[in-house]
Amino acid sequence: MNCPADHIERIKEFGYTESEARFLYIVAVHSGYFTLGQFRAFTGTAYGKRPTSFAQKVLKRGHATIRDYMRRGSIFHLFSRTIYGQIEKDNLRNRKRHSFDFMRSRLVLLDFILASQDLKYFETEQDKVRFFCDELGVSKDSLPAKVYEGGPDSKPTLRYFVDKFPLFLSSSFSGAPPVVTLSYVDSGFETSSHFVSHLGAYQGLFRQLKSFRFLYIAAKDAYFQKAEERFRSLVKRPLESDVSGEILRYFQVRRKWERHEYIVPVADDLEFLKEGRRRFQADRFEGLYQDWCTGTITERDLRLEFSQLKPDPPVFFGTFLRSCWEHRGCACRDGTQAENDVGTLFPHGRGTRTETPRSGDNRCRVRDSCL
Repeated sequence: MNCPADHIERIKEFGYTESEARFLYIVAVHSGYFTLGQFRAFTGTAYGKRPTSFAQKVLKRGHATIRDYMRRGSIFHLFSRTIYGQIEKDNLRNRKRHSFDFMRSRLVLLDFILASQDLKYFETEQDKVRFFCDELGVSKDSLPAKVYEGGPDSKPTLRYFVDKFPLFLSSSFSGAPPVVTLSYVDSGFETSSHFVSHLGAYQGLFRQLKSFRFLYIAAKDAYFQKAEERFRSLVKRPLESDVSGEILRYFQVRRKWERHEYIVPVADDLEFLKEGRRRFQADRFEGLYQDWCTGTITERDLRLEFSQLKPDPPVFFGTFLRSCWEHRGCACRDGTQAENDVGTLFPHGRGTRTETPRSGDNRCRVRDSCL
């Protein structure tokens, strides 16, 4: 993990120790939210003076606030522009106040980061765009993007990789060369349609990669089988198909729909049209569609256009299980440790109290398969 020494030193200027500054840097970049259990796991400390002192520091200095979670525990939110400014990331959305569902997903994400500190992450939107476009030669049109509408006097803003899930290079198997690894974080609250939409947003990028790995990060392994099945049907199978044939069919069905030629709707065609709009939404495909409709390009031209896209690239699907990720260490309003540790954050069941596994703990399991 890349923690710039100068950024760590700047955070230490506020009175934090080396390990505290490193922890705050990781939280600021990757999550924005944390628990004292995660701090203890990172520093290798138990209950006592050290985590209590740290909690009091971030609160008294106005760098973080505490939010209650349904009376089960407390979550710290690192929001101070001062801290983010010191690491030159004062525009990160992690500073903003979010819903509990978002907070939960960030805690799962942070658990993964803390358990995988040896990886080199692409931390910012600029890092990710630069890697794919400059190093891999991927067109920006193929990157997952979202348009944010501005105010009356400002223009809309196009942002990439807005989910901010972990993205890094890693080897799927021992001795294998590193491949780009994309991920999805399941907090346990999202519906399956959320995962499907996420895969749809990345379809254009998937098709431009010679090989890649996809990691499904969750707190329960109950989601893994369905996630792999959806990944296989929505990503793996389309990658193995004749790309030009898929695009041509999408153009044909779309034109027929726009001309109101369906007397009786055909369910298969409508489902394909819906999927096609999600897969082929980039400006490149829209331009080709308009040219095809006007007769500027032919079916042969389309097939030649995509002849260099080789089907069936090596695709790896992996899962990361944080089976014991609820965090003991509820905090009082002043940051002191709750003496009785009343309740745990997101317990599996009533009365369950499990310490956060540290990096290397065998309860943090990663499984990979080549589909």
